[in-house]
Amino acid sequence: MRLAAFSDLSFRVLLYAAAHDDRLVTIEEIHTNLKVSRGHLMKVVHKLTTAGVLRSVRGRAGGITLNKPKREISLASVIRSGETDFAQVECMRADGGTCTFTGFCKLPGPLNEAMDAYLGVLEKYTLEDIEVSSRIASLA
Repeated sequence: MRLAAFSDLSFRVLLYAAAHDDRLVTIEEIHTNLKVSRGHLMKVVHKLTTAGVLRSVRGRAGGITLNKPKREISLASVIRSGETDFAQVECMRADGGTCTFTGFCKLPGPLNEAMDAYLGVLEKYTLEDIEVSSRIASLA
């Protein structure tokens, strides 16, 4: 399984914000330092803000910061908020897909079990566990 670019960027935004938790960081600052699309970055920040992971302050001196302590932001919760499709094969799609075997194939069972295990492991780890603040902070 490969994470979507959205999840990848979500982790990078959160790591950047965590490294600068003493102040607000701006979209422009993140855009410049992470060298990512401003439009994509704005979508990620909006989603993380809506999910309650980031707090956004509007205005001239505004920016974003973590809305929760780093130890309360699980890696699984970031993936769940960013990934839109956990259907690993055709028959697991919400609309049932077009697989001829849908309804009597047993493949979804092991795949769902594997996904639950994957997310279960990531639920054990938080932003605090993966941060490398001193290295990231030197980017700004």
